[in-house]
Amino acid sequence: MGECLDAGPHLQLDFDGADDLLRAWTAGLTPDPDLTVSAWADRHRVLSLRGANEAGPWRTSRTPYLQELMDALSPRHPAQRVVFMKGSQLGASESGCNWIGYVIHHAPGPMLAVQPSVELAKRFSQQRIDPLIEESPSLREKVAPARSRDSGNTVLSKEFPGGILVLTGANSAVGLRSMPVRYLFLDEVDAYPPSADDEGDPVALAEARTRTFSWRRKVFLASTPTIKGLSRIEREYEASDQRRFFVPCPHCGESQSMTFERLRWQKGQPETAAYVCEACERPIAEHHKTMMLEKGEWRPTAVPVDPLSIGFHLSSLYSPVGWLSWERIAREWELCQSSDEAKRSFINTVLGETWAETGEAPDWLRLYERREDWRIGTVPPGGLFLTAGADVQKDRIEVSVWAWGRGLESWLIDHLVIDGGPGEAATWTRLSVLLGETWPHAFGVRLGLARLGIDSGYEAPAVYAWARRQGWGQVLPIKGAEGFNRSAPVSGPTHVDATEGGVKIRRGARLWTVAVATFKSETYRFLRSAAPTGDDPIDRYPAGFIHLPRQVDAEWVKQLVAEQLVTVKTKRGFSRLEWQKLRERNEVLDCRVYARAAAWIAGADRWPERKWCELELQVNVTDPVAAGEIQAGPHSQTESRAPAAAIPSAGRICPVPRRGRRVFRSSYMS
Repeated sequence: MGECLDAGPHLQLDFDGADDLLRAWTAGLTPDPDLTVSAWADRHRVLSLRGANEAGPWRTSRTPYLQELMDALSPRHPAQRVVFMKGSQLGASESGCNWIGYVIHHAPGPMLAVQPSVELAKRFSQQRIDPLIEESPSLREKVAPARSRDSGNTVLSKEFPGGILVLTGANSAVGLRSMPVRYLFLDEVDAYPPSADDEGDPVALAEARTRTFSWRRKVFLASTPTIKGLSRIEREYEASDQRRFFVPCPHCGESQSMTFERLRWQKGQPETAAYVCEACERPIAEHHKTMMLEKGEWRPTAVPVDPLSIGFHLSSLYSPVGWLSWERIAREWELCQSSDEAKRSFINTVLGETWAETGEAPDWLRLYERREDWRIGTVPPGGLFLTAGADVQKDRIEVSVWAWGRGLESWLIDHLVIDGGPGEAATWTRLSVLLGETWPHAFGVRLGLARLGIDSGYEAPAVYAWARRQGWGQVLPIKGAEGFNRSAPVSGPTHVDATEGGVKIRRGARLWTVAVATFKSETYRFLRSAAPTGDDPIDRYPAGFIHLPRQVDAEWVKQLVAEQLVTVKTKRGFSRLEWQKLRERNEVLDCRVYARAAAWIAGADRWPERKWCELELQVNVTDPVAAGEIQAGPHSQTESRAPAAAIPSAGRICPVPRRGRRVFRSSYMS
């Protein structure tokens, strides 16, 4: 070795590859640059027309509230975890893109960016990352064009000198545990599934990839919040120092964190919206916002549970002039008052706050007293198709049949108890017969079961075996999942492998995974809806209203509201929401949830107007007003249940095959 080293001040290496070794050794000794992420963005970032409303050079001065957040992502900042809970379209994703560009250009290392799903990760790569690289000259020279051979530039992987950027979805456990990473960008974490391929929380799986980098790691979590007690971003923000952006009043100079309660306008006139200072009570016009943002500052408001975690909260009230205006916010608030769903969306996406679910059980006596006069076993005028929910118990199977109409208005048609456990063949035979039964409609037609959702939580092999024999079109095995998922409360189907007589089945029954908490909350919200008091109520019932026939007894109604939503503490001290029983029996509520899930799977939440008109034609509804006047009298004399041989003439949700199509015969056939 002595022959290779010179006694002088310089290191001399005289073997093949010596220059490459020396460059790598020197690069390893080079400290991280002193340039911050925001300064890098101002110097190098160019926004593309493909992904930005305001194309051109990036200007942090346009969104001053992002400067401190981006600088916290710089390597020299002591924070290891940066949390951003915010309203929508405030620049969180662009801040993450600036960080990605900074890492590629100035502080290379392995980086993982996680979107809610693999499909969204591909879209993020094409709409955000590709323009980021193409429009910024400093990055184009670091990442080879995707068209070149062996460039290392694919949709989900971008290689650059000294590092690699991998993009994946929170639904892919393989992608989350693929490699150790120094930098981790977790975008829209509240939209992540509860578990990644049944291997655990996606956030925990992803963060485990950063452990080998110890104090050098950086984790950026950003999201619009969802439900209080379940929101990941809220949990992370509460563990941080909970920073708020304080801006000065242009009149008195008092610094304050803006809240929605201080935005005032005359009722019905959103154009009069102005922010009222909490100190001098003078209205602030929106054109002052630019100055207020320039002079604003972030202030911690809590002692962090994790000293290495800092958190930022921002509502859309801070949106720069020219983006979301105060007038538009006021207008959206007035428009969302008629719907809890619309109000929840406003709270989450505009105010950047969590929505508190109301899980208090409705008063069963009030529901019992508002029962309506139609004969159980018959379908009232508004019902257009039927689904059923089956709950499997040790000694019986309970089934509720529900009719659904426009706006997810629903009517209980029947509740059946099939005696016998899941181990008895006769039990399944009687349930099979139910699939072929029909129920009379007020207009004289008969409706069959479009879908039946059956719980597979008890004796799953028996449920799968029966479902397989019936075919996957009408029967839907269901598995309940924890947590809320409003955007996609049902996932699947997945093919369940099962064993019959020791023979492995290649493609088992189709299993659907249902976020039962979501449908329970929806059911309670519908049950709390007030019934109209007019003479023609069918046109004025609120969307989702639940109708109960006079024949249901008090025990049935009590089971429908047998649970309540409570907040419990986890072992780590965080809060979460959980449905708990108020009474021992709750089969009616479970059956309702499975029937509702069956309606969702059938597509009722997503049908266009054309589909509803088609169902109305099947039951011969030509005059909705006249239909509303038809009460229990005409159809109360009809049999409550039709024989299995009856053929349904309405309620068919599958398109009817067109007849008389032209058949083209190949010229190769005589």
